[in-house]
Amino acid sequence: MKQTWRWFGPRDLTTVDDMRQAGVEGVVSALHHVPTGAVWSIEEIAGRQEEIGRMKDGTPSNLNWDVVESLPVSEDVKKQKGEWRDHIANYKKSLANLAERGIETVCYNFMPVLDWTRTDLAYRVDHGGTCMRFDLIDFAAFDIHILKRRNAAEDFTQSLAEAASERFAGMSDERKRQLAANVTAGLPGSTESLSTDDVLHHLAEYDTIDGDRLRANFVAFLEEVAPVAERLGMRLCCHPDDPPFPLLGLPRIMSTADDYRVILDAVDTPASGMTLCSGSLGARRDNDLPGMMRSFGPRVHFLHLRNVTVEGPDMPASFHEAEHLGGDTDMVALMIEVVKEEARRKAQGRADHQIPMRPDHGQDIIDDLNRRGQPGYPIIGRLKGLAELRGIMTALTHSAVALEA
Repeated sequence: MKQTWRWFGPRDLTTVDDMRQAGVEGVVSALHHVPTGAVWSIEEIAGRQEEIGRMKDGTPSNLNWDVVESLPVSEDVKKQKGEWRDHIANYKKSLANLAERGIETVCYNFMPVLDWTRTDLAYRVDHGGTCMRFDLIDFAAFDIHILKRRNAAEDFTQSLAEAASERFAGMSDERKRQLAANVTAGLPGSTESLSTDDVLHHLAEYDTIDGDRLRANFVAFLEEVAPVAERLGMRLCCHPDDPPFPLLGLPRIMSTADDYRVILDAVDTPASGMTLCSGSLGARRDNDLPGMMRSFGPRVHFLHLRNVTVEGPDMPASFHEAEHLGGDTDMVALMIEVVKEEARRKAQGRADHQIPMRPDHGQDIIDDLNRRGQPGYPIIGRLKGLAELRGIMTALTHSAVALEA
């Protein structure tokens, strides 16, 4: 696995020097300031590469921009409305410009309206640090009483709706405001966010789009862009839904192994693949992460390694971000399957035999608690996670360890 680190650009509290000291081998970044649907120009891409390639004192960092996360797919494309054809054309041009600058791997998602969704960005855990959390009761309170989505209560059990009403009644105005801001936050690092009115507007446009229609729109998008990626020698990798179950009455179509199988079979090219995010997929107890790595190994182009603790037996359930070796996912078992897949690729002579991975998210610990960095992306919490994952990887690839293929 190639050890990478997500960097949000010059405004990120984590610097290029920090990444070098963390010992990472590559960088995951994006042009967050470019509006969704617009072309990523060669000049903008080269500018970000230059920023990554230089330390504070001007010396070379010896780091490269290895993975794009994300080149966003616009809502127009997902809904096939408005300027969706122009946005697909721009997406193709952005891919060509990235390829011209030597970048081959592009992570994206096809989640409608909201990207990852959390109700608490600083939930206190037992050791005194904080993490992100999805509280199902809080989310129901937002949906029913803050957003006031039509017929929202019908999407929850009666007992959950009643608990949400009681929770909402006890919230301060500040907590209501913060809950709405947490749920409607945009892509990590993005300058774009949504108001509750924006969310309701988008929801209205999805009234006629069910799971089958959204899936068909996704396939149509891939039929356009995947051949371009294949010709350019690039790899597209779709991130799963986060959380991996329906929200706000919207369809979710990338939450399970079956979901991925449908999409990857529909546009069957190595250029179209998977971002295996163990945290997102791990929020469903019925997702077998090591099994998914075995099943989709040749098409896994990027790894997000993180863990969650699911707080109840039902689905959906509340969950919170756990330590990388804690939580409900057996991280060692998953990484064993990754190492086996990399060995198979190397034996086949694949140039991409080393899969880029990054320590995804992390708990805010020690000085993270004072930094107030990008939610989910504390420097010390991620560095702790990377060190733990690096230790497992080093052990599994040691000459004294023989893994059966």
